[in-house]
Amino acid sequence: MARAYSMDLRERVIQASQEEGLSARAAAQRFGVGVTTAIVWIRRFRQDGESTPRRQGAARGSKLDRHRTFILDLIEKRKDITLTEIADCLESECHVRAGVTTLWRWLDRQGVTYKKNGTRCRTATPGCRRPPPGVV
Repeated sequence: MARAYSMDLRERVIQASQEEGLSARAAAQRFGVGVTTAIVWIRRFRQDGESTPRRQGAARGSKLDRHRTFILDLIEKRKDITLTEIADCLESECHVRAGVTTLWRWLDRQGVTYKKNGTRCRTATPGCRRPPPGVV
């Protein structure tokens, strides 16, 4: 993401508009910034007296954060619930659509993991510690 323009440039654009009477478009052209950028800077200065840059980027967080207890309760009730089943429950009960990957990433950030048990291995899976059929 690009960095914010310097305060010096912002102040020069605003000053050209306020003191010299230039339009926002003329000030933008003179200082080599975008027209929309100059318009926003000048409008913010006129309305609020503010010329400092605002925080860039979207707010951090997930739409699943509000449903944390619901999701964790689902996992607590059924230890072997799948991500697809969690997504279906979220959609039917909370009216929130979330993909499997979104759920996986959210659970990973929450530190929730599920380790498979050796007795749940498929028979053809190499490395499975289950004895072959007929051997006790």
